[in-house]
Amino acid sequence: MPAHPDPRLDAILAGALPHELSYAIGGPFHLLLPDRFDANTAAFTAVLDEFGVEGRVYYAKKANKAAVWIQRCALSGTGVDVAGAGELRDALGHGVRGEHIVVTGPAKADALLRVAVPQGCLIAVDALDELDRIGAVARAVGRPARVLLRRLPPAQPHSRFGLDDEELETALVRCREAGLAMEGFSFHLSGYDPLMRAELAAELLDHCLKARSLGLRADRISIGGGFAVDYTDAEHWERYLRDQRPEHYHAAKSFAPADFYPYHSPVAGPDALRAILAAGGLAGRLREAGVTLLLEPGRALLDRAGCTVFRVQGVKDRAGYGIVTVDGSSLSLSEQWFGSEYLPDPVLLPAGEPAGEPYAACVGGATCLESDMVTWRKVRFPGRPAPGDLLVYPNTAGYQMDSNESPFHDLPLPPKVVLDTADGTTRWRFDRPPLA
Repeated sequence: MPAHPDPRLDAILAGALPHELSYAIGGPFHLLLPDRFDANTAAFTAVLDEFGVEGRVYYAKKANKAAVWIQRCALSGTGVDVAGAGELRDALGHGVRGEHIVVTGPAKADALLRVAVPQGCLIAVDALDELDRIGAVARAVGRPARVLLRRLPPAQPHSRFGLDDEELETALVRCREAGLAMEGFSFHLSGYDPLMRAELAAELLDHCLKARSLGLRADRISIGGGFAVDYTDAEHWERYLRDQRPEHYHAAKSFAPADFYPYHSPVAGPDALRAILAAGGLAGRLREAGVTLLLEPGRALLDRAGCTVFRVQGVKDRAGYGIVTVDGSSLSLSEQWFGSEYLPDPVLLPAGEPAGEPYAACVGGATCLESDMVTWRKVRFPGRPAPGDLLVYPNTAGYQMDSNESPFHDLPLPPKVVLDTADGTTRWRFDRPPLA
């Protein structure tokens, strides 16, 4: 299943840089394109401006651990969404102001709250006992805590995130009694349906009006993430889902269509935000109520902002296909973590002339586990891969690069290489210098 054409990445891959980096690093690595992150962030902000809606974009840090994204947020004033003390320290350490950070996640540790409250972070409250602990920290540091109350989605009542109707009523009273800076509401909604997200956002607007009647500020709502990335076109996606069978995979592996991320989405990224704001006149209601819209995309801000490069170590032939072994593991391409398969096809970069006729092969990692398959399906390469060739997996910056990384077998974690393109030149550097 080919990814959408990406002339910018193709131009990079056509040069000597990928092979030079592979030689220097001696293992797999990730390429990062921060100007793409800037462009994606600007595209979301442009949609807010188009609808005349006050809003703020927060980069969901869990989507990729690289420092460069946080550095770009600090420079542009983009917010950052964190869920733990380590992520919060990293964001603050790279220059993001506390007031531009939203703290999400369930049952936040006291160590996290003791930093988040005095730094002026906006905290999404997931439970009543958490609200009480936030109030205690606020009293101890002598500063009002900024909070959002997270709503349990009525359409997803079995979600482990959020407050139900009765808990919300109690939380509003406690916010008023404790003198907390209750700034509004948020939700965690699974899936990518813009209409469902718009409907819940409209409900949160009503909650804001009710909270204001109690004397609370309630002037913002967060609709979280859930902005899909469109990796391929509709024709390739539909054909793949229709035709895929166990014999297309190594060891007759099988995947149900529901196992896959929706690699084609007709409404993705900023267009999904546009659909949300248009649904039911939501944009007009936000303007009328003077409510600011917060959103927390992760994957969508990283669309086409990076790729992952493996070097071929060996190839063996089997009946009708081959097994390519690369110099890393499936832990560096994290879709396996979801019991699934990363479907955009890897691109073969031969070290020399391509060999022979088209060649179908799966891709395995360099560990001793049968399950360590980077790609279970039999990809049709233009020629038989050879040791020293490179396999480039496109568009992996969102959740693929490091969600499941591990130095298993003492294999080093793939470093992240940043391509800086200021002044029309392309220069590279390590995102975080390798440890000695």
